Amino acid sequence: MPTTSGDRRRRVAVVGISLSDCGRVDEATPYALHAQAARRALADSGLDRSVIDGLASAGLGTLAPVEVAEYLGLRPRWVDSTAVGGATWEVMAAHAADAIATGRANAVLLVYGSTARADIKARRRTSNLSFGARGPLQFEVPYGHTLIAKYAMAARRHMHEYGTTLEQLAEVAVQARANAALNPEAMFRDPVTVDEVLAGPMIADPFTKLHCCIRSDGGCAVLLAAEEYVPDTAKAPVWVLGTGEYVSHTTMSEWEDFTVSPAAVSGRLAFERAGVTPADIELAEIYDAFTYMTLVTLEDLGFCAKGEGGAFFQDKDRRERLPVNTDGGGLSACHPGMRGLFLLVEAVRQLRGEAPGLQVRRPDGSLPELAVASGTGGWFCSSGTVVLGRD
Repeated sequence: MPTTSGDRRRRVAVVGISLSDCGRVDEATPYALHAQAARRALADSGLDRSVIDGLASAGLGTLAPVEVAEYLGLRPRWVDSTAVGGATWEVMAAHAADAIATGRANAVLLVYGSTARADIKARRRTSNLSFGARGPLQFEVPYGHTLIAKYAMAARRHMHEYGTTLEQLAEVAVQARANAALNPEAMFRDPVTVDEVLAGPMIADPFTKLHCCIRSDGGCAVLLAAEEYVPDTAKAPVWVLGTGEYVSHTTMSEWEDFTVSPAAVSGRLAFERAGVTPADIELAEIYDAFTYMTLVTLEDLGFCAKGEGGAFFQDKDRRERLPVNTDGGGLSACHPGMRGLFLLVEAVRQLRGEAPGLQVRRPDGSLPELAVASGTGGWFCSSGTVVLGRD
């Protein structure tokens, strides 16, 4: 079994990726979607399942990694059940990469599955307005401060501070749908206009319906492995170059600036550790539960100055230089819950040249070499950022 020696850190690669069935999946259980995604990712890697000695899972069952491991027939010696909302998977990828680099694991499977849409349709669950009313949240919930309202209030502050307009926020949704229109796997593909976004039913001012992510079913999996396994894999590796994570707040009263997300820290750390700058990145996969998330994360990752996120999405040339959410994102493609793992899958697809829809290419027709995936959890409570690259 491969191990490290001394202080040498092994390189870590993404060697397998896959989606389960996504969108409208009425007959599967979340466990079945986990298994489907895991089998497909393993097949994509070309490796035998016996190499997997680590598992990262969250969001399912009472003891997520234990229950999922048993269902998948795995007996991992390294596990992670970190749960920080949508940023979970980027944070888990960081933890897994560190474990592999130092020899605590050799191949770690990150896997997720959810039937969030089907469960509501079948009345097995109801929509949630908040994450609960215990702990620090007890001081906000009685005042009707819903999950969506927290994002909306932050967006309003950005509009107040920097003059960001409703039209600019709507443009984020329009561009996500334009990308989804090219993706045969996307749940919603019909084009939308700024006027249509603005005219939709109000959910939480300033967000109308199309400012908010869709609700879908689906799952996905990513297999990370040590460099020693790469010669035996079916496809060229995509390397984990740098990662960063950061936790900001849980109560809104403790959030110092509603216009700055935790990606401002996780992104800086990831770029520094990867030895690159935002200017080097060729595509960005950003968590987009709401349009404002995309806009402010883009700023905080350093792709434009603070307050210029709205102008970025209105500038065709800038959008083409840095494609964002190439699969259509959570606003149009799929969003079964903690979507962060889908960001990693799409980034790897792009670097491999395997995107089912919009495929990013350089002006000379070659494939991009550097991508970033940045997940956000809670109501900008946490962030994880991963820089990925090809040789």
